[in-house]
Amino acid sequence: MTIATTAVSLTVNGRPVGPVEVPQDLMMLEFLQEYLNLTGTRYGCGQGVCRACTIIIDHPDGRSEAVASCITGAAYLNGARIRTIEGHATRDDAGTVTALSAIQQAYLEHFSFQCSYCTPGFVNGATVLIERLAREPVNRADVEQVVLDGMNRHICRCTGYVRYLTAVKDVILSTPGLTVDGPARPGGREGDAP
Repeated sequence: MTIATTAVSLTVNGRPVGPVEVPQDLMMLEFLQEYLNLTGTRYGCGQGVCRACTIIIDHPDGRSEAVASCITGAAYLNGARIRTIEGHATRDDAGTVTALSAIQQAYLEHFSFQCSYCTPGFVNGATVLIERLAREPVNRADVEQVVLDGMNRHICRCTGYVRYLTAVKDVILSTPGLTVDGPARPGGREGDAP
């Protein structure tokens, strides 16, 4: 039996990759782990529900989007610019981590995780939310609801979410330009972050 293949080229964490010949039905999660040895993105449910496998697509218009890599084909992302958990920290020329991203640091400071299996998905989801707020700031009074709405799709079986959500809220409130002063919106709700 012959397996149908396709060539995939994309940019991962700022580095061009490909073309790489892959099975047409290969999921992006498998491509990252098996072809690029980027193992930080986690396989959780295999159905895109738990969001442990979340990666970020950077669109040409500057928007970022959280995507479940366990149900997104590698071929579908041909030509895309994506970020994985490995792309957040700042590294020196030798590859040594010199600084964590603001959300990674906040998760550590808040002791947000126990087993950390879901953490890569939480980091990517929170990053997309923060980047959206940099384009579309929200009222400070609405931040808690915005965080709940933006992170509600991520599942953690260990911590009960409070520390994750508090860390995201603290980053948003302490980062200039993500919030504006004003009254809370009726209902205080924002749309779900992808």
